[in-house]
Amino acid sequence: MRKLSLLFTKDGLQYRISKNKSVLEESVFFVSGEAPGDFIEQKLDEIFSQKDFDEISVISALNHFTLMPADFSRHELGFDLISYNSEINREHEELMLAVNKKFGVQFYFSLPKKYYLTIKSLNKPTRFNFSGEQFLNNLTAKNQKEIHINLYHNQCEFFALEQKKVILYNNLDVNSEVDFLYFVMFTLSKIGFGTDETNFFVYGETTENETFISELQKFVKHLKIVFDNIPKKNFIFT
Repeated sequence: MRKLSLLFTKDGLQYRISKNKSVLEESVFFVSGEAPGDFIEQKLDEIFSQKDFDEISVISALNHFTLMPADFSRHELGFDLISYNSEINREHEELMLAVNKKFGVQFYFSLPKKYYLTIKSLNKPTRFNFSGEQFLNNLTAKNQKEIHINLYHNQCEFFALEQKKVILYNNLDVNSEVDFLYFVMFTLSKIGFGTDETNFFVYGETTENETFISELQKFVKHLKIVFDNIPKKNFIFT
């Protein structure tokens, strides 16, 4: 079985084709200043028409989301809850739910309907998930204060965990690594995580965001780079 994995990020699309645990092909596309407005849609069409696959895994890292306890059941409020974090257009977005039983939380998130309908029209077995749930499911927490940071191109997401419980999650679209640092450090001050007592773990595009990491090292005592995205090894797809 050949699996197509799609990752939607801020102004970007990554795809991977794998068979069992072997990566056969992968590529990344980013919207540039000269790209047409339907650039991502064009790339999706190219992938669907030119690639051979049997099933699809879709992960959205777009920052249209909200985090709730796992026992929250008023799913009809999903869009309302997301709107507190991001401006949404209900007619053009598909509402979805991702539950993480491991940590007892769930994410309401949305994907542009034009992507969703195109993918569903293929009539192939498909699983949709939110990057925050995928990221969280891959974490191994200890009885301590932890910040887990997953870096993308012009984007990052991070969890604050304490005693193996989720304290906070955020997903940021920014163009400056200094902004990443500011948001993370601001979060620490708001939730009472001291820089000396908190353990930091970094994943993802660490090479691309090396300025962020070098600056973070100036302020914190405990920092570990867990995973660096290299060709054919992307953390979000594990």
